[in-house]
Amino acid sequence: MGPLQLGDVPTWIGGTGAMAAARYAYQTISSQRQQLGEQQRFIAEQTRFMGEQRQNLELERAELRAVADDRKWAQARQIAMHQRGIGSVSDGHGWIVTVQNPSSASIRGVEVNFGTAYRAARAFDWPPFDHCPQNPTDTADDPLPIPVHLLGSRRAARFASQRWTAATAHNNRPTLYFTDDAGVRWSLDSHGSLEEALADSGQ
Repeated sequence: MGPLQLGDVPTWIGGTGAMAAARYAYQTISSQRQQLGEQQRFIAEQTRFMGEQRQNLELERAELRAVADDRKWAQARQIAMHQRGIGSVSDGHGWIVTVQNPSSASIRGVEVNFGTAYRAARAFDWPPFDHCPQNPTDTADDPLPIPVHLLGSRRAARFASQRWTAATAHNNRPTLYFTDDAGVRWSLDSHGSLEEALADSGQ
């Protein structure tokens, strides 16, 4: 048996130490990767959860907006305007417009304009009814101020235009303006188009 080669022992010890260090570094890196993966999965789950929560909130907001919008339009959609052209060549032509409020609350600032240049010439209190009478009249003993300050629930008012030529009457169709119980100003034209109007529209 030959003498012990001491020169190999330090090499062996150094190699063993390097292997241990490498294994420790590998385990450390693996542990860090595992932790990083767990953190990434947690972040992904939280991101997905937050996305679902955001979508739910957006849906809830949309539903609330829809409910609020329906509530906003609810009374205005009940207001009815019945219009009828009247007149003759000798007497001139014009419009009779009856405004009905079948809702459970009053409306205010009720006014009928004709075209963009004419306002109603007269307004009268009118008994509530379900449809426009066949033979309207534009006379009454107790005219109302224009605009009509308050038109109560289940009440009606009648408006009469000036008298013009047939062409002028045809080109100046009626538009109703009123303010609902919530303070929103509305316009309803002769074709039944209901829109939110400026606060001072029709006045």
